[in-house]
Amino acid sequence: MRDGAIADFEIAEAMLRAFIRKISIAWQPARRVVVCVPSGITEVEKRAVRDSCEHAGAKEVHLIAEPMASAIGIGLNVHEPIGNMIVDIGGGTTEIAVIALSGIVSDESIKTAGDEMTSAITNYFRRHHNILIGDRTAEMIKCSVGSAVPLKDEMQIEVKGRDLLSGVPRMIEVSSADIRGALSESVHEIVNAVLRLLERTPPEIASDIFDRGIMLSGGGALLKGLDERIRQETKLPVHIAEDPLTTVVRGTGRVLEDLSDFRSVLIKSTRY
Repeated sequence: MRDGAIADFEIAEAMLRAFIRKISIAWQPARRVVVCVPSGITEVEKRAVRDSCEHAGAKEVHLIAEPMASAIGIGLNVHEPIGNMIVDIGGGTTEIAVIALSGIVSDESIKTAGDEMTSAITNYFRRHHNILIGDRTAEMIKCSVGSAVPLKDEMQIEVKGRDLLSGVPRMIEVSSADIRGALSESVHEIVNAVLRLLERTPPEIASDIFDRGIMLSGGGALLKGLDERIRQETKLPVHIAEDPLTTVVRGTGRVLEDLSDFRSVLIKSTRY
């Protein structure tokens, strides 16, 4: 998967087969499969997801938008006529949506998310320190000292990598302020996407969001101070979901368990 879409069909099918085998005592085709997809997915990408699932053995494939699954996983009642705003910051995409009456009223999908932040940290060390670090190291740095606003107590971290000039290993010390600078562009794009969607939100639903606030989910929601940064920019309450890493998968599981109740939230199928 790359940027929320299938990049390698054969590997995606093999991965799905492995998941199906994991939950089956014996090899049996999965009767029903619900797959989360970005809200901005194209018809061609929808068909690719369905085909991959069917080739992996699924008999019935349903698609659900990630922010909708996230809202269900958080525990919101998506059927009620009250607006909820979800910002799901995953690995490949950030999905922002306003949800009411089992549907997405308006949405914004951008390809600036966790992976982009990790790449920004890698590029920072390459450009400013002539050091090459791996994605795993960059991810660790992001989780340890990455932030969206100045911290009360700034931190220092030692980073080891390969010197691009000499080719030998080298260690340097950087501060959380340096990493915040590396992440600033990605954070700015996410905040701007939230503001753009708020501008397109109908007035009646905007009043609901004013009362209920914005819900953050996905791994990116754990970036230190991101909720505070969005709160400063929007002047709205911002809440981080409980266990934000698993909200989407928990919501998808609830839909699969009670498909009849949640059928209205699924993405309508378009057959060719």
